Amino acid sequence: MDVRDELIEHVPRLRRYARALLNNRDLADDLVQDTMERALSRTAMFEAGTDLRAWLFTVMHNVFVNQMRKASARAAHVSVDDDGIDEREFAVPAPQFHSLDVRDLDYALQRLTDEQREVVLLVGLEEMSYAEVAIALDIPIGTVMSRLSRGRERLRALTAGTQPNAKLKVVR
Repeated sequence: MDVRDELIEHVPRLRRYARALLNNRDLADDLVQDTMERALSRTAMFEAGTDLRAWLFTVMHNVFVNQMRKASARAAHVSVDDDGIDEREFAVPAPQFHSLDVRDLDYALQRLTDEQREVVLLVGLEEMSYAEVAIALDIPIGTVMSRLSRGRERLRALTAGTQPNAKLKVVR
């Protein structure tokens, strides 16, 4: 089977990860399309015998980071932790058929940093090993473990309601 044919098998996983990462179906589908376009144009860079899934997630991560850099250069930055802004301006209503637990988890995931959310989703949702995540994100395995630990702790605190408005870092 050709690498191009195998790419199609991974689209559902890429879509699931992108939707969880971005919390927006249209943007997630665009990210998957951009990822597939880049992967198809660079199939020669894929090393036969290595993990195609990990390679695709690396491609997606790179596309995502590039898109975020471009967006941050164009957009005005507004802190969602700013007390002067009503949080309801940032809220995205969940469809009514979703349970409250799913909505709460989604809200908590969106409160994580991009780096923590990527690692939590790749390990928890995509069931990738720490080593696979390290390769996909091009970071040391210790960084994966640290981000996962901090992300999980933050999720626990947010879903338990012990830190509803806590900031990610305390500035002294």
